[in-house]
Formats: sequence, C-alpha cells, structure tokens
Amino acid sequence: MRFMRPRQTIGVVLIFSIVYLSLTPHPVELPGEQGDKYGHVLAYATLMLWYALIYPRQRERIGLAVAFVCMGIGLEFLQRLTHYRTFDVTDMAADALGVGVGWLAALLCWPRVYRRPRS
Repeated sequence: MRFMRPRQTIGVVLIFSIVYLSLTPHPVELPGEQGDKYGHVLAYATLMLWYALIYPRQRERIGLAVAFVCMGIGLEFLQRLTHYRTFDVTDMAADALGVGVGWLAALLCWPRVYRRPRS
C-alpha cells in the first residue's frame, strides 16, 4: 500500500487524541442529553474505520477491534483514578459500539476506496 507511513502516523494521532480527550480535566462538551455517548461512538468509529482501511485482512481487523475496545475500557479505569473525571460503564459500551460501526463502515466503503481504475 502506498503512503503507509503517513497513514499510520494519522492513526497514531487519532489514538493520542482519544487518550488526551479522555483524560483531560476540560473535556469537550457535546450538546444534548447523551452528547458524550455520541462523541464516544464517533471517536471510536473513526478510529476503527481509519485502521480498517489501512489493514484490510480480517485477522488484523479483529486484533485492532479488540485493542480499541480494551483501550476504551482502560481509559475509563484511568479516569476513575483522576479526581476530575468519572468512571462510566456506558462509555465503554459506546466505545465498543463505535468500533463496530467503524468496522461496518469499512466493509461498506472498502470497494469504493480501493477500486482500481479501469484502463
């Protein structure tokens, strides 16, 4: 795959952004009653979609999905250790849902993203 290094770099930036936003004392407030849950789903869907488009093999995607769900769980436990963030099991569920949405989105857009031009 062409431009693998820049794609991986963007992926790492996405991971660090999620870690930062999960642990900052000043989280981004999204409007609505469950705005933060939508943020979790969107963040993890974006992350999974990005990596699923870089690593197309099923085995790689399974590993990534497990790693991202574990990351979401781990970040919730780290939030519990802070005095300014809260531990929330529903955030873990939103993260896992986002991983699933990202995987599904990758399956739906894969043929369009990597379609070879006809000669």
